Amino acid sequence: MMELSQMTVTKTSARTVGVLAEFADVGSLLTAAAKMRDKGYKNFDCHSPFAIHGMDSAMGAKRSPLGWIVGIAAIIGGSGALLMQWWMSAVDYPIIISGKAFNSFQAWVPITFELTILLSAFGAVFGMLALSGLPRLYHAVFSSDRFAKATDDGFFISVEEDGDGFNVEEVTRFLESIGGKNVETLTEA
Repeated sequence: MMELSQMTVTKTSARTVGVLAEFADVGSLLTAAAKMRDKGYKNFDCHSPFAIHGMDSAMGAKRSPLGWIVGIAAIIGGSGALLMQWWMSAVDYPIIISGKAFNSFQAWVPITFELTILLSAFGAVFGMLALSGLPRLYHAVFSSDRFAKATDDGFFISVEEDGDGFNVEEVTRFLESIGGKNVETLTEA
């Protein structure tokens, strides 16, 4: 049996994954986001307890493709409902009811509407989850004690390491120069 004094413990070095900075208020966060965009940073995010009007343009974010996803899902739902009802009424099991034609599309409106809404809702939910990378159970910002304020009264910018010569000292200096307080390095074990 090995004694405790003979055991060697190897520490794994923590890998730097980003930098987090806190800002005083909404105005300073918006200004800082615009300066981050102008400096050429792409892999950064702004965190606040509420939505901020103009933040997307300040960050240089592109328009979301979610509207296209929802629209395509709605078209698939509506056309699928019409095709399904036509097939069942006119081809698969044609029965003349009350003297109506086999393809009496006026009766199909409620089902068509419901399937259009159902598939567009699924497209919205699953498209949003896929585009935002959720569910994400862990992020390096969660290791920061100060980041808990992001859901109450804190305004933060996190810059993630992107592999293209990410320099922690340079990012830290830049965040401090644009008004960032309590700048800290985010690490991952």
